[in-house]
This record gives sequence, C-alpha cells and structure tokens, in this order.
Amino acid sequence: MTNNSEIFNQIVDKRRAYREFDTNFDLPESVVKNSLERAIKSPSSSNMQLWEFYRIKSKESIKEVARLCLNQLGAITASEIVIFVARPDLWKERQAVHLKRLEKVETKNIKNKLFGSSELSYFSTVIPQFYNLSFPCLRDLVKRIYVWNKSRKAPFMQDVYSKHIPVVTQKSTALAAQTFMLSIVAEGYDSLPMEGLDSKRIKKFLKLPKTAEINMAIAVGKGKPEGLRGTRFRLPYDDVVFDI
Repeated sequence: MTNNSEIFNQIVDKRRAYREFDTNFDLPESVVKNSLERAIKSPSSSNMQLWEFYRIKSKESIKEVARLCLNQLGAITASEIVIFVARPDLWKERQAVHLKRLEKVETKNIKNKLFGSSELSYFSTVIPQFYNLSFPCLRDLVKRIYVWNKSRKAPFMQDVYSKHIPVVTQKSTALAAQTFMLSIVAEGYDSLPMEGLDSKRIKKFLKLPKTAEINMAIAVGKGKPEGLRGTRFRLPYDDVVFDI
C-alpha cells in the first residue's frame, strides 16, 4: 500500500481559515464539484447520509448569503460559498433508498454483529426506532426501559433518545465539511468555515423546512496572504492526548 502520509501532512498543514480571498480570481468549476464528490464519500452514521450541500455561486446569491453570514470579509470576497445542512427529517427517504438497494444485494441477510440482525432488518426496523420523532416522550420512555434492561448485562448504546438525533446528524455533516475543506486544499485553493451566521434566515433563503439544521457555511476561493490572522496556534500534544 502506498504511503501518502507526507502528502496528507502537507494538506493538513496548508489548511487554514482564510478570512479574505482574491476577488480578481476566477475559481475553476471543478474545484468545488470535485471536493463535494469527495465530501459525499465521508463516513456517516449508519450510512444514512442525512446531509445536503448547497453551492452558492451567483454574485447576487453570494452577496445575500454574505449578509446572512454577518458580512464577514471571507464571505463577501468568496468565489463560492457552500452551505452544509443536516437533514434528520429526510430519514424516511434515505431509508427507502437503502431498502431498494438491499433488494438486489445477495448479502442482505448476513447478520450484523452489533445488532444481531441482517442489514435489511437493520434498515427496516432499527432505523425507524431511532429516527422516528412521533410521540417522542413515549418513545424515549420505552427506549429508557429497553436500554436499562440491556445495559444491566453488558455494555450497550446509551445515546439513542430523541435529543441525540440532531447530534448524530450534525456530527456526520461536520465530517463531510472537513473532507470538503481538505479537498479544497488538495485542489490548490483555500476555505473559511463560518458558524457566525443567521441560520434562521439562511434556511428561509434556501427554502428549507424548520426541521433542517444549518451545520456551517464554507467560503471558498484563492486566499490572500493578509487573509490569515497570525500564525497557527494549537495546544501541545500532551495537553490533549492521553494514553490509557
């Protein structure tokens, strides 16, 4: 297997949050497209892929989204802005895709070691038990009894209640966002992740339902040297990594 650690190290080191981009530069169409295709390959919980990515490309749309990103200079000068959205409300659609896929898969009845059921059974029964938000209080009560009973005998998943659904989908979406930013560097360009934004107005601009959740907006372009705010600072390895 080829060792690409040095190449990856260069990409990670090069990725910085650029707060200003060159407005006299045309970003090739392929840069964001390639990076989104790579982001789609990111891991997601149960492979449900409960995310959507919105490319903001026209000057008018960038201007409006920059306003909703509190007029951050990185947003104003970006060649494109990509908005990463967590969509827990799309679980039925994603489940249906998996069930259709499994109709043609020869290994659909192979047992899942974690849940003791086949992949087909997992998507048809376990997924609805987790993502269905109808009667959440009653469902959580039933889950608490079930989890208590199962965890008495052996380790068992604890984060299975309605409050954990947004957390799970946001984590998966953030993984895709990180893949996207590293890919932008690999393409030779720069990015700026933005959490300082008006999520309510952005959802309205994108015509998203209330159940959708904005994860972050990422500005993309050719970073200007003055767009970097000082040298990179990170806590020492021994302050955050613990060997057990």
